[in-house]
Amino acid sequence: MSIVHEILCKLSLEGDHSTLPSAYGSVKAYTNFDAEHDALNIETAIKTKGVDEVTIVNILTKRNNEQRQDIAFTYQRRTKKELASVLKSALSGHLETVIWGLLKTPAQYDASELKASMKGLETDEDSLIEIIYSRTNQELQEINRVHKEKYKTDLEKDIVSGTSGDFHKLMVALAKGRRAEDGSVTDYELIVKRKGTNVPKWISIMTEYKSYSLYDMLESIKEVKGDLENAKPGQCIQNKPLYFADQLYDSMKGKGIHDKVLIRIMVSRSEVDVLKIRSEFKRKYDKSLYYYI
Repeated sequence: MSIVHEILCKLSLEGDHSTLPSAYGSVKAYTNFDAEHDALNIETAIKTKGVDEVTIVNILTKRNNEQRQDIAFTYQRRTKKELASVLKSALSGHLETVIWGLLKTPAQYDASELKASMKGLETDEDSLIEIIYSRTNQELQEINRVHKEKYKTDLEKDIVSGTSGDFHKLMVALAKGRRAEDGSVTDYELIVKRKGTNVPKWISIMTEYKSYSLYDMLESIKEVKGDLENAKPGQCIQNKPLYFADQLYDSMKGKGIHDKVLIRIMVSRSEVDVLKIRSEFKRKYDKSLYYYI
């Protein structure tokens, strides 16, 4: 097993099923945390001939994101160098990608992934859907702020230039992070079920509410064709952990393993709901996530 897959397994397997806040994340705050000590050990590991990757991995995968930010701050204070940049030069391949992701705040990581998904001639719509549709309003608003700060342009403008049609309208509306997150739509007339769904109305409903009656959601999605049908918004709303379990399975099946998707989901969900994702994966595919990774 490669060191990258070892990292991904650490992110998915550690943690417990307590009911405390963030209980469904596998990465918890390290109890005996000492940013100064960790920064010094990472500095030594980087200077070691050939780079001591194991030490770097063991430290960063056993600290939560807030603690990693403290380590990065302490490292920069000690060395006058940015830790992420130093590790980017010291490491390579997928290991570099994973460690870089772990050192970013959630919003920084999502903003960079969104930017990358819309770079070039063809937009990576699956990545766009995954990030925008699965994040909360608060998370989306922070992503918008970070995107503006880092790239000097609004996220909405990037989406406008990188997408088109009804898919473009849905992504722009959702990216604003303004939908009601506690409401439940049960009025069958709100989501037009008749043949020839009113797509603009459907987009309006989808961007205003997070919860729907199961019947309404499935019936409305059946009527929507093209890009919107491929967006899997209903699955993400109904059961987010199952949505991510399916995304992980799709990224690992066959010969064309999509490491980018695998890495992004494991990094971004490690402190959120990876234990739920792991349970859904086992229930649906009858094998553990660890086995597949």
